[in-house]
Amino acid sequence: MKTSSARIQGLGTTIFAEMSALAARTNAINLGQGFPDTDGPGFVIEAAVDALHNGHNQYAPGTGIAPLRQAIADHQRRFYGLELAPDTEVAVTTGATEAVAAALLSLIDPGDEIIVLEPYYDSYVAGIQFAGGVRKPVTLRAPDFRPNLDELRAAVTSRTTAILLNSPHNPTGTVLTRDELAAIADVAIERDLVVISDEVYEHLTFDAHRHIPIATLPGMAERTLTISSGGKSFSFTGWKIGWATGPAPLIDALLASKQFLTYTSGSPLQPAIAAALGADDAYFAEFTRQMTAQRDQLCDGLREIGFDVFVPAGTYFATTDIRPLGFDDGVEFCRTLPERAGVAAIPHQVFYDDIDAGRPLVRWAFCKQPEVIAEALRRLKTLPDLGRSC
Repeated sequence: MKTSSARIQGLGTTIFAEMSALAARTNAINLGQGFPDTDGPGFVIEAAVDALHNGHNQYAPGTGIAPLRQAIADHQRRFYGLELAPDTEVAVTTGATEAVAAALLSLIDPGDEIIVLEPYYDSYVAGIQFAGGVRKPVTLRAPDFRPNLDELRAAVTSRTTAILLNSPHNPTGTVLTRDELAAIADVAIERDLVVISDEVYEHLTFDAHRHIPIATLPGMAERTLTISSGGKSFSFTGWKIGWATGPAPLIDALLASKQFLTYTSGSPLQPAIAAALGADDAYFAEFTRQMTAQRDQLCDGLREIGFDVFVPAGTYFATTDIRPLGFDDGVEFCRTLPERAGVAAIPHQVFYDDIDAGRPLVRWAFCKQPEVIAEALRRLKTLPDLGRSC
């Protein structure tokens, strides 16, 4: 009896499920999987409750309810100056993960090559494999995690059809600059490539760094699918309300696959995310201030313990090199960390084709309450002694 298909070979269990289960089993503080430990704004919850009580409990349209599509279009105009037709250039999805998967299934043929910034979110690997595509990684290397644009240009061949972009970048926290995006755009235009741009951390940038959608660059609006969600920006990761925006032909292609994945979901949550997208500037400013403080708390604490810390410009993840503490393998380190120190984290190397580039790197989430971060740091203070004893 055949028990699996070739398209799932080698995928295994996602590292996030593995580490979260390990954290739960050992009662460890979970600084691994990227979900907040507090709920988002009360007015958004109230909007969902109101929708539950007022008839929003059956199938929503496959493209998403009209008020949410309008709110997404308004958001793109408000923050980036992008003009979108909500009826034809916006699609609501079951989180950004489905949007990426549907885009890959709809735009990639077997044998097509896709340029991906490495390390990459693990669902990209699965989506490309499901579509029969060929992953061509361009590695972001420590300590600065900037893209080597010469390597990116060299990675493009006659079989390349798309670039899968992620900025702000998970797991490194890199925010691509305008010059970097312009160079990537030049390649996409010159080689007539589609860009699938995952921008779920768009409102999580720090200090002087600002998110720039590649679709805002000359010649890119007509060849870019921009993907985001309400989960990261409003701390409702369990709601799984995402979206894709872009030219009508690319949205139509995405919907051709999406309609046979979930078709639609989250009917009473869609009006709530529409309300969230209309939040005033004070919400976004306070959100950034809070996450900046938690980033600094975690990074300062990890540095004091002895890690080499790479302070992120965006997302809510900080990366460390574990070698100064006497460890050298991130997977082994993370699989034993919950029992040794009562904290869970995520190893980088599972997000690389170039395993050596990610082997000593570990990702930590700071989307947790300050007292939780403080307790995690207190527990981790035993690590220097453990490392020296290995």
